Amino acid sequence: MLGALFAILSAATMAFNNAAARRGVVTGTVLQAMAVTVPVGLICFIPAALLTGAAARLPALPPISVAAMAAVGLLHFIFGRYCNYRANQAAGTNLAAPVIQLQVFVSVILAVVILREPCSVLQVIGGVVMLAGSLVTQRQPHEPRAMGPAAQQPADAERAFLPRRTVGVIFASLAALAYGTSPIMARGALEHGGPVTGLLGGLIAYGSATAAMAAGAVSPAFRANVSALKRENLGWFLCSGVFVATAQGFFYSALSVAPIMVVMPLMQLSLVFRVGFARTMNRRHEVFGPLVTLGTALAIAGACMISIDSNLILDTLALPASLDGVLRWRISGG
Repeated sequence: MLGALFAILSAATMAFNNAAARRGVVTGTVLQAMAVTVPVGLICFIPAALLTGAAARLPALPPISVAAMAAVGLLHFIFGRYCNYRANQAAGTNLAAPVIQLQVFVSVILAVVILREPCSVLQVIGGVVMLAGSLVTQRQPHEPRAMGPAAQQPADAERAFLPRRTVGVIFASLAALAYGTSPIMARGALEHGGPVTGLLGGLIAYGSATAAMAAGAVSPAFRANVSALKRENLGWFLCSGVFVATAQGFFYSALSVAPIMVVMPLMQLSLVFRVGFARTMNRRHEVFGPLVTLGTALAIAGACMISIDSNLILDTLALPASLDGVLRWRISGG
């Protein structure tokens, strides 16, 4: 129950983070977003780790777990986040999110190969449904419209959004690979450690990511890019940094007390939250329409088919014996 609550809170705060980051990269850059959100995440985790006593457990954490969480920070918060922001900047959250959610299918495949967890035919079908959802979403037509004073300046990217779908899909797919791999690494590092260990894991991950960003600051081009940050975008990136750190804290805490197969389906609620936040915060910077709604619904349904115990689903559906037997057949990773 506690793991489910953490997962739902993570989904909601992650969705708000994406909406804030999307608003910022409309006129800002991806490097500016990362230069703010990554260190802010570390700043948020430090007091949380100190107040809960998680930091005091660092000496007791096995070195392999520390190394794994440091690698998670580089994979998830550097590579994955960069690809996520690029996808959102190019195509908007509504088009990028169903593709990024394929991370669930990536996690299941890796769980079979690495963790030796079984995979059912129903889960494979769920992966196909998720892929169909991401493709359906990309078929939604969109005509940029200017509203109010924006009509006088149609070339302004903030006022006339035209999605670059190919770029968005490429970077969203790369983000899905990164985001789908990192939970496997985090689960192995934090298993049986409890929620407090989840905070410690987040602190280590953000620490390694912040160190990587600091190393990047030696580049003059990097410094020039970040120094051009606009004040209005800074507010959105700060908000995004706080909420994504909160979301990751809930996520790692959920992984520390519940299996991936429980946490990941509940995390798909972020798609619902994202559409809601997109309508309230980024209506003029997103693609909306029936195909977006259908694709999102398919992505959620597919993710649930993958992540929820297949026996539970099939027991509820009470299908004919022949079909039930086929869907219960499992591919063993052992």
